[in-house]
Amino acid sequence: MALVFRAVAQLAGIALSLLGWVLSCLTNYLPQWKNLNLDLNEMENWTMGLWQTCVIQEEVGMQCKDFDSFLALPAELRISRILMFMSNGLGFLGLLFSGFGLDCLRIGERQQDLKKRLLILGGILSWTAGIAGLVPVSWVAHMTVWEFWDETVPEIVPRWEFGESLFIGWFAGFSLLLGGCLLNWAACGTRAPLASGHYAVAEMQHHHLHLEMKTTHLKL
Repeated sequence: MALVFRAVAQLAGIALSLLGWVLSCLTNYLPQWKNLNLDLNEMENWTMGLWQTCVIQEEVGMQCKDFDSFLALPAELRISRILMFMSNGLGFLGLLFSGFGLDCLRIGERQQDLKKRLLILGGILSWTAGIAGLVPVSWVAHMTVWEFWDETVPEIVPRWEFGESLFIGWFAGFSLLLGGCLLNWAACGTRAPLASGHYAVAEMQHHHLHLEMKTTHLKL
């Protein structure tokens, strides 16, 4: 039963890590980190991401313009770019290492210690990728709330609000965190099943010991 739970935890962990990594990549490039609705012109909506700003008009559709300068961006957007790239890279490495550490993969089945270390490393990388993805999303959300309630800004000035990418980023970060925790639990919580070659060696040793005991008994 423990081995069944181990296999289920491994598959669930790798599936959640994969889902979180895909959503993290989408969060990085989608331009809906912030939304701005103009009261004077309800036919026009603005969105902002880490890489570009877009305007959506009913007659024209969506038109986007990339940011001209990296250094001219606010601090939260500059650091968010770096952290999101880190999240995407660490998430990919986590999937790679943990994939080679799965028990269902026949490669390296006689090197259970190595597979266990790969699974633990993959879980740690996925967990770190989740943290690296949650920090920029939460920081941009915090700055959006702070600017929205800033009393020094006149009420007539439009305010940015949460975009869909923030919610996708939160879900991606928690998926990576949970996936990494499941992978580490699967590696450390239960013993890995012995490979087929190990079963054969153990059986031969038992048979050899049985013959020695039988021979000793006959001599006596």
